[in-house]
Amino acid sequence: MRKFTLSLLLISLLFSTLGFAQSGEKNTYKFLTLPNSARIAGLGGNFATINDNDINLAVANPSLITPKMHNNLGMSFVDYHSDLNYGYATYGRSFNKIGSFVGTMQYIDYGTFNYANETGDLQGEFTSGEYAMNIGWGRSLDSSFSIGANIKGIMSSLESYNSFGLAVDVAGTYHNEKAKFTASLIFSNIGRQLSTYNGYNENLPFEIKAGLSKTLQHIPLTFSVLFTNLQKWDLTYPETESSSGSFTEEESSKSGISDFSDKLMRHIIIGAELRPFKVIRLRVGYNYLRRQEMAIESKPGTVGWSWGLGIKVYKFEVAYSRSAQYLGPSFNFFTVTTNIDSFFKTIN
Repeated sequence: MRKFTLSLLLISLLFSTLGFAQSGEKNTYKFLTLPNSARIAGLGGNFATINDNDINLAVANPSLITPKMHNNLGMSFVDYHSDLNYGYATYGRSFNKIGSFVGTMQYIDYGTFNYANETGDLQGEFTSGEYAMNIGWGRSLDSSFSIGANIKGIMSSLESYNSFGLAVDVAGTYHNEKAKFTASLIFSNIGRQLSTYNGYNENLPFEIKAGLSKTLQHIPLTFSVLFTNLQKWDLTYPETESSSGSFTEEESSKSGISDFSDKLMRHIIIGAELRPFKVIRLRVGYNYLRRQEMAIESKPGTVGWSWGLGIKVYKFEVAYSRSAQYLGPSFNFFTVTTNIDSFFKTIN
């Protein structure tokens, strides 16, 4: 076991060397950053650091993988922009000596496009999509600390252009059961392209993130605060001035404390989950960065906000969320989770 852990650490350090040079904004395989489950989407849309054996959190935070995810199965579907949709299927398996594993297949389908030549004549249709096969591993070091990692094989097919890549996530979690407090640190999408679309190597969406969650002692309410994109302080768009003297991208006249607060908040996502009954969970999230980037000043609406609910029905847990990412229709997230063993239990 020590040799296995040491090997994992050395591999992680190797990929970290590659990953820290990849903090630019123009990246490939961006589908890896999409919220993969309805629960995560409802809490703000990045990852979660809630330690309650939910297999749907393992893709984004492998240090939450536990033996209790053994034979758990999760499936998710998102009705995204226009004809786009994406989703995943995930399955957990535990082994006494080496830890617990979660295998996940992610995909995004960009739909069907018309193929035309340079004069605009239609030549048929083509499809595009991207896929990732993840193998996650997690293990508890003691009653409070756990570690985990994902390794991802990535394939992208855009018309006749193809690309393959390899990435890893590494994560660690501290959990205090008595205080009902959890904290995680994650280095995600450390890696590179193995083959490119046209000979130009592009960066992966590398990200450093951390999260905290706290469940109140006498109320079934959990608050979470996530800190994203810690590898880069300034997440505002660069200002470019047009010939008319107006700013064509995000304009900022802030200074001092106001400017510091704005840049700080762009890293923060706030979420809350209430369990009024044993079989029902209600969720809400707020993503400040999304609101600043996508809201229209004259009519901001609910851009940046998300909400969702989870219901346990028979042997299934069904989750649904809606996320307002721009001033238009909100996206629908669906997730279904079950434990396969529950269908084969015999009555003594």
